[in-house]
Amino acid sequence: MSVTGGGSLLLAWRLKDKRVLIVGGGDVASGRIEAVLVADALVTIISPALGLHPQTRHFIENSDRVTYHDRVFQGHDDLDGVDMVLTAIDDVEWSRQICALCRELKIPVNVADIPPSCDFYFGSQIRRGPLQIMISTNGNGPKLANIIKKRIEGTLPENVEEAIEKIGALRAKLRERAPGVGGLLGKKRMRWMVSVCNTWSIDELARLGNDSMEKLLVEGWDKGRVLKPHETGVAVPWWWNIPPQVTPGIAGFTCGVAVTVAIFILRRR
Repeated sequence: MSVTGGGSLLLAWRLKDKRVLIVGGGDVASGRIEAVLVADALVTIISPALGLHPQTRHFIENSDRVTYHDRVFQGHDDLDGVDMVLTAIDDVEWSRQICALCRELKIPVNVADIPPSCDFYFGSQIRRGPLQIMISTNGNGPKLANIIKKRIEGTLPENVEEAIEKIGALRAKLRERAPGVGGLLGKKRMRWMVSVCNTWSIDELARLGNDSMEKLLVEGWDKGRVLKPHETGVAVPWWWNIPPQVTPGIAGFTCGVAVTVAIFILRRR
């Protein structure tokens, strides 16, 4: 099997309570700040107050996870105890020097708009509750990534986040019922959860409640089977499962039938 190189390893990086240094406070930096705050990072911003973007200033004034220094980056001392560095400044040479310092200290770094100086990239991201989707062009076309993001967003089911939250709750209940890590039991749990996801639609999973979860576990897991939605009291109208792209066609057909019937009735009069 041939493998095509040139890509990146896409990961979900857990930054909760990790220390992230952001050098710069302008427009690009404000987007970086928001991205790492969403991941519950502890953020240090180094930037002269004169160049702060309004959104950056908002984060500084309203987040207890942000530490701000009104000055320029000063070197090694600013990197002490830092887990990640993001730079977003206009000085290309200074950005490269910061990158060199980070690599010397083995700190992952991203230098805005200089792909060769990036250990990782920021792609366009879709966030729906626990669901996160990243579209990366490996630094080749950030704007195109954003266009692709909008197209993908339009195809997602409206209640996908509820479905993910419910399947997460079911998985947690199953782990309580059948505790243990790895081994045959772990494989059995995984196969059962996969079967649930394959048997139930997104809409049906979104409608899972505590009673239906309990029934799934007692009459399903305990007996080595996966219940159908109607067996747990969960059911959705058939039209809920019509793909979004089909809906306009159905609407047009219905409208056409209605107009034809109306014309027929008027002619008979």
